[in-house]
Amino acid sequence: MSVVLEQSLDPVLVALEKINVRIDDRDILKNVDFSLHEKEIVTLIGPNGAGKSTLIKVLLGIVKPNSGQIISQKKLKLAYVPQKFNPSHSLPLRVKDLLNLEKCDKAIKAEIIQDTGIAKLNESKVQQLSGGERQRVLLARALLRQPDVLVLDEPMQGLDIQSEAELYDYVRSIPERYGCSILIVSHDLQWVMQGTQRVVCLNKHICCSGLPENIQQHPEYQALFGSQRVLYQHHHNHCAHGDTATPCQHDSRPHIHPEPEA
Repeated sequence: MSVVLEQSLDPVLVALEKINVRIDDRDILKNVDFSLHEKEIVTLIGPNGAGKSTLIKVLLGIVKPNSGQIISQKKLKLAYVPQKFNPSHSLPLRVKDLLNLEKCDKAIKAEIIQDTGIAKLNESKVQQLSGGERQRVLLARALLRQPDVLVLDEPMQGLDIQSEAELYDYVRSIPERYGCSILIVSHDLQWVMQGTQRVVCLNKHICCSGLPENIQQHPEYQALFGSQRVLYQHHHNHCAHGDTATPCQHDSRPHIHPEPEA
């Protein structure tokens, strides 16, 4: 069920209320309340199997909940950047072909291509791009939709440190540049602590939600990720706890490592 609010009634852009999703006799989401404000960056965290992908699909309208409602100020335009995008090498897909799938004003399109730094990739095959280049192209394509809500699913996964840092900085600027809100799924604790305005911890239900510097003190967060191991501390004296005692091997920045799927 979807309900549209009058724009003047609530500053919330979109809200999920009492959402329940049950698949094959398994509860995937239970009584979930989630909201996103205009121009807000929210990071969704949780272990594997917590329902993060399902929550995103409910928001995008891909999965219909068994019960609950989606409330929005207006008919929202949403855009999604997937975690993986690996088209077949037999498909002759150039960057400009992918971007041309989205209809957009020429001036806005030129600005987005310039801002994302992908102009030189126009004739390149999508399959031959580096991880960082591909994520920028996918982000540009999503922004061409001029969305109200931009959903990013692990956008930094597989990127080198420099590519991550550049993409982090750009993502932080998107709400003010383009006026959209961002929901980002991430296991990167550096982003969770420094790049987002609000953290939502999901484990089939919303365990806790709040400011990055406060969320780690919540008992349910500590019960889920542990309270005894401080993995990261930056110059603002925020810290984050993960479920491993050491950072990832490939760099010095910590990540939450989800358990493998059962």
